[in-house]
Formats: sequence, C-alpha cells, structure tokens
Amino acid sequence: MIYPNLLFPRPPKNEIELLKRAYELTGKSLLSLAKNFNLSIPTNLKHAKGWIGMLLELYLGANATSKPQQDFSHLGIELKSIPVNTERKPLETTFICMVPLIKNNNITWENSYLRYKLKRVLWIPVEGNHSLELAKRRIGQPLLWSPNKEENQKLHQDWEELMEIIALGKIDFLNSRYGEWLQIRPKAANSKALTPAIGENGEIIMTLPRGFYLRKNFTELLLKSYF
Repeated sequence: MIYPNLLFPRPPKNEIELLKRAYELTGKSLLSLAKNFNLSIPTNLKHAKGWIGMLLELYLGANATSKPQQDFSHLGIELKSIPVNTERKPLETTFICMVPLIKNNNITWENSYLRYKLKRVLWIPVEGNHSLELAKRRIGQPLLWSPNKEENQKLHQDWEELMEIIALGKIDFLNSRYGEWLQIRPKAANSKALTPAIGENGEIIMTLPRGFYLRKNFTELLLKSYF
C-alpha cells in the first residue's frame, strides 16, 4: 500500500502497525516513495544529508517535534536509515545525538540521552552505493531492535570512557580512535559554529560541537546478527 499524494500518514498506533508500514517499503525505490508526496529528488545527498530519513519519516508517520525525543515518541522508538552496499555492509557511521559538553556531572549511562535514543530503534537499510542513481536506490528489510545485555554493556563502557575524557577537560585530545562501538566526532555546519566546553583547568573553552556516532563495525554486526 502506498498512500495517495499529499496524504500524510497518521502516527502508527503501535509497534505492529509501524513495522507493517516499514515492511511495505521493502524493495521500493526512493523515486516511487518521493512521487507519493510530490517531492523532488536531490541530485545528490551532499547538501541534503537528511533527505532519505525525512522521506521515511513522512511515510511511517513519525511524530517527533523540535523537542529532544524519539521519532515515534508515543511508542518509544527511534528511526534510523542506514546506507548499505550490495553485501548489506554499512557505508558510513550512524549519528545518534549530540554530546553534552557542559553541565554533565549528573549524567549517567542510565539517564543519558544517548541511551534513551538507543532503547529501541527501527533500522531501515537503504542502498547507498554512490554509483547508483539516488532515484533508483531501493529500501531494504527493516529491523526493530533493542540492545541485548551484551550490547548494552559494551555501549555503556564506551560511553563511560568517552564521557570521562570530556569531564577531564581533554576534549581537544579526543579523536575518532576512542571507543569500540561508539565514537565522538565534530558535528557542526562549519568551523565557526563553536559551543562551550570544559578545558583542562576547569575553565570554559569554545570548541566545535560533538556528536555520538555508532561505528560501522557495530551496525555491520547488528545487521549480520539479525538477518
């Protein structure tokens, strides 16, 4: 079932309805989905990185607002599209949320925004090879996932290591090599988009905003484990 043009789906009532909608997308091209909403397709994703996610949100009925919450907040589910190659291997890391660089003394893994975002995720693979025209790229089989005990423990360990470095004021020493499954990388529109952080002597410094990303080795393992 594809919704009529400009008829935006209501939010799904429950997980079953959401997953049913996601399965209906399997094998469909981005062109067919874009036509459903009378949307033009960008020539590339360089200046439209969130376009595929936006398209999926429209079809699936995501209800997130500008507030920091999950895409399907009434269901406690986050939506993540993931570009993959012909072997279903992820082609890039997955951004999850911004890193709290100040006022983070009382944040624990259990009450962190990162864990909140990862509690339950609807993963939707999308063909991502750059040689394939964007309009012809197809949507893959979805996966509704929550971290098991081992996954939660490893993500927790990575989070603790990364947040300790930030708490010690060593953010400028932090690079993408830290973390087994998680990594922290700059996330800013340009080099002038600075934000406050804690320096080595406890002083406020200005630095680039940082984001939490899931490494490709984790999402590849995830897709292999469940498919």
